Amino acid sequence: MGLEDINVQQVQYMINQFAGKNVYIHLETTNGAYASHKDESFFSSGAYIRNAEICYEHGKIKGEGPYRVGLKLPVGWVYAEGLTHFQVDDKGRLLLAGHDFEGKLAVALQISKTPFE
Repeated sequence: MGLEDINVQQVQYMINQFAGKNVYIHLETTNGAYASHKDESFFSSGAYIRNAEICYEHGKIKGEGPYRVGLKLPVGWVYAEGLTHFQVDDKGRLLLAGHDFEGKLAVALQISKTPFE
């Protein structure tokens, strides 16, 4: 099964399952950094973190779509906005993605009990 439109109840259930446990996150944003070579006047930006080990106290999914997810850490937050799709893969990982109006990836937040390969 591939990515589906976000189901708030299913995503919240998975966020709750990972709370209070040591997990690994992948968080990525891009506004076209991979295609900026096509237009030199376009300012591209992005952020990327992979296999950061965290233990969040609780998390919430909010919004009417696109959605936002916040994970409350003891001393701060992990936050992703613009999420549109999700999947729980065969390894039990929660994969969240946000696609722009052209269907291109704009944001990804993934949570796993084991490091990402």
